[in-house]
Amino acid sequence: MNPLHLCRLGLCLAALTVGAGASLRAQDVRRGTSNADLIDAPLREAVARGLDWLQAHQHEDGYWSELVGYKLNTGYETLDDRPQPHVGVTALALMSFLAGGHLPDRGKYGTVLQRGLDFVLRCSQDDGQITAHGTRMYSHAFATLFLAEIYGMVDRPDVKQVLQRSVDLIVDSQNAEGGWRYRPFARESDMSITVCQVLALRSARNVGIHVPVSTIRNAQDYVYRSAVRSNDRSFAFRGHAGFGDDGGSFRYQNRENTRATFPLTAAGVTTLYAAGEYDNPVIRDALDYMDRRVASFSSDWQGHYFFYYGHYYAVQAYYITGDPKWTKYFRLIKSILLQQQRRDGSWPCRVGPGDAFGTAVATLILQIPLQYLPIFQR
Repeated sequence: MNPLHLCRLGLCLAALTVGAGASLRAQDVRRGTSNADLIDAPLREAVARGLDWLQAHQHEDGYWSELVGYKLNTGYETLDDRPQPHVGVTALALMSFLAGGHLPDRGKYGTVLQRGLDFVLRCSQDDGQITAHGTRMYSHAFATLFLAEIYGMVDRPDVKQVLQRSVDLIVDSQNAEGGWRYRPFARESDMSITVCQVLALRSARNVGIHVPVSTIRNAQDYVYRSAVRSNDRSFAFRGHAGFGDDGGSFRYQNRENTRATFPLTAAGVTTLYAAGEYDNPVIRDALDYMDRRVASFSSDWQGHYFFYYGHYYAVQAYYITGDPKWTKYFRLIKSILLQQQRRDGSWPCRVGPGDAFGTAVATLILQIPLQYLPIFQR
């Protein structure tokens, strides 16, 4: 095991050898961050209840059953009216356990993670895609991200083999625009799919899996070309002039008259951060746009998969950005999520895959300040 893997393993083991609250407070003091002020007893209790709910609803074969489908305008079109083993939701749920410092076959949730890991590995196809019951590139990317984050924590050659094949599929599927779409090798791209792939590639690269630099750079260029700059008529970045009514936002696709929203803008910023770009006027304008829209977006889309998707990327964007934007944002989303949680520990997702999706994403968001997952660290 290489030094990077040992370092990551040590970080997770540390979370298991001391009490969760004490461990968290000690780490925040050492880092000199303001995270200790954000992580209080209500947050810890909400996360614990959410993880317990996920544990109780995991199938014995390792997956969570949800509605498999796809976005259709502001709705969710299902492929089957019955819940099916969902690769993407399962990967996100497993990530929420990793985000708390838990490991396969260790501690309270060890069996949850071990069963889930085995399920994800079983879903790997001959071409490298990780899919089941019609799930698409969203799910493939979430599964790849999960495998990359866990790779340094488990000594299993099959994990590396599946991870490498899944990364190769992402790299090979990048199209001429520099992005990705719902299916492998699609000619068109969109921001919502592209961000998932870039995060998975960044995580894989962090643990030593080969990812061509050109793949990341092409994705970075795609995101820049999708920027809307209504306040600067002279703006032209890398050969593209982007004009619109919502300056600072990012478009769904790199075309005029496609929608530009809070979730897509959060996805754009997170993609650029994952690509290694941290200081650019485009990013600063996007963050200002997000500041203007976060409150109205949050109230308008509660219980919708847009809400969870948007804040899944917003929390990463703000966290990497740091204060003062980070603390202000996290206090807002923390308050909203604590109010939304049901008594049984779950979070509702009335439009979308289902409550396991909402609960997985909500617990992930709340655990970002713990900094156990390298992909979510500054």
